[in-house]
Amino acid sequence: MARLRDPDGGCEWDLAQDFASIVPYTIEEAYEVADAIAIGDPAGIRDELGDLLLQVVFHSQIARDEGLFGFDDVATAIADKMERRHPHIFGDKTTGDVRQQWEQIKADERAADGAKSALVGVAKSLPALMRAQKLQSRAARVGFDWPNADGPRAKITEEMDEIVAAPDDVARHEEVGDLLFAVVNYARHLNVDAEGALRDANMKFARRFAAMEDRAGGSLVGLSLDEQEAHWLAVKASEALS
Repeated sequence: MARLRDPDGGCEWDLAQDFASIVPYTIEEAYEVADAIAIGDPAGIRDELGDLLLQVVFHSQIARDEGLFGFDDVATAIADKMERRHPHIFGDKTTGDVRQQWEQIKADERAADGAKSALVGVAKSLPALMRAQKLQSRAARVGFDWPNADGPRAKITEEMDEIVAAPDDVARHEEVGDLLFAVVNYARHLNVDAEGALRDANMKFARRFAAMEDRAGGSLVGLSLDEQEAHWLAVKASEALS
């Protein structure tokens, strides 16, 4: 990477990049790792982890070129953090709640950095469902939470009624957002990862839709809704039997 970004004979494209310009690639590579894991492809996981590692190297080289830090600094920082957050492994042995200890250490780190809100550090660039769940979990740590799943379940019904009563598209947009937030909250209380659940639902829909197209001879174009529904039900039935 240092050679690729060498002003004397390096790659023009690599030299033109900065932290912000390669963020989309970094995010994309992380999702490609997740895809390879989801389909159980060890060779793919290896290759995609390499692509993701390249992004870390790329960012680190940009930082080194600007005199900020280097790859070794990145590796040292995460090693130090893991040791600091696992005192029961790397430091004095403790008999307390390890999870609670982990959260307290993270809270202390945020406080040391000057963070006053419990929500500080939840990345704004996270997928919306994932960020919603993390925000809710952070709020729950300080006691701002429903006592059980009944609260968020009732909130879903309330938000659906508010969508129907919304006077315009702007209000409807806001209420749909509130509904999605409530659904994530309900999922959290059921110990369901909302982002992962929706990802699996997307994959299931894509798989079933492709099977519908196969049953219809390659395309659903021209079929009535009833005919399409018949194919959908047949696909679901065949999955249930397999």
